[in-house]
Amino acid sequence: MKFVDLETQQRRIRTDLEQRIGRVLDHGRYLLGPEVEELERRLAARTGARHVVTVGSSAQALLLALMALDVGAGDEVITSPFGSASTVEVIRVLGARPVFCDIEPDTWLIDPRLLEPLITARTRAIVPVDLYGQCADYEVIGRVARRYRVPVVAGAAQSFGASQRGRSVGTLAALTATSFYPSRPLGAYGEGGAVLTDDSVLADRLRGQRHHDRGTGHRAMQAAFPAHLDTLQCAVLLAKLEVFDDELRRRRAVAETYDRLIAGRVGKPVLLPWNDGAWSHYTIDVDHRDEVQRLLRRCGIPTRAYRPHPPYRERAHPLDAGDVICPVAERAAQRALSLPMHPYLDAAAQVRVCDELLRVMAMPKADGRTGSGTAVARARSAGATPLRSLRS
Repeated sequence: MKFVDLETQQRRIRTDLEQRIGRVLDHGRYLLGPEVEELERRLAARTGARHVVTVGSSAQALLLALMALDVGAGDEVITSPFGSASTVEVIRVLGARPVFCDIEPDTWLIDPRLLEPLITARTRAIVPVDLYGQCADYEVIGRVARRYRVPVVAGAAQSFGASQRGRSVGTLAALTATSFYPSRPLGAYGEGGAVLTDDSVLADRLRGQRHHDRGTGHRAMQAAFPAHLDTLQCAVLLAKLEVFDDELRRRRAVAETYDRLIAGRVGKPVLLPWNDGAWSHYTIDVDHRDEVQRLLRRCGIPTRAYRPHPPYRERAHPLDAGDVICPVAERAAQRALSLPMHPYLDAAAQVRVCDELLRVMAMPKADGRTGSGTAVARARSAGATPLRSLRS
């Protein structure tokens, strides 16, 4: 069984893929060929964003987005502790300090209720991290950010194709940094990313940074570097765009099947009613995660434990003086387990995954308990405030 199946997708689009790659080989413009502009135009039309600037990776997308906002030494950037370490690396590369805002116990997305006390005179940006294809609550986050005149950069590496309250990813924040890593819902055959924005001034800065243009005069431009998405990858993405909407529908159908098979027996992050997720991953919430993962591996079921600890637990990103531990993120990092998820996962395979999962979770553990549990139940038993009161 495959955790992600790119081969079936490739067979489906093979003819179009070869034709598009062949045209690149014919014209020989491997950087900034016509496919780059075509892809940017198609992505803008699909999302409703006025400007799309493709770059070489999701890390470059976030880096250039923060550079366009003049983030630099001495600044602070608020972000999630339950996200990629590369987000923290990008912030630190610019000389800024990451400030961690803990996550909601039922969605594992950044908790908007905790943002305001973290904002200081040094706060230059807020970077929520979209998780498993679901968007953070940009409406609530945006209200807080506007009150303090702090721009929001959507960390949308996992959520391209999703929407919130009828608006597409790419239009929910001042800047959106997304990923075209091969396993993403829209993935290249190598690294790739893009920044989306409605702001023409920021778009000009982004393009200048991508082209290593030092002539724009703002501070961050002194660190400019070339960050192109090569033309061949754009050709691949254009071929994949032809089936993208159908694959999103298939992903949602896979998620619905999983929901039905594990309903009431396995916990998972809540999909908020105003979110239409891209389902880059299907992730559950289990006790004894590492043991469950090991036993599933023995059954031939591939799983992934993404974000096994908050970034500040990594040796390369130690806590700064004044930082606080984020208990909800700590708990989620120990319990999150992603199951196989891709558009071509059939129902029989899902039944097998869930049968083995439930069997493994029912096995007695060393402490005498079974392996099931839910983040919501634990949060309620601890007296957490219901989130719905915030979202009226």
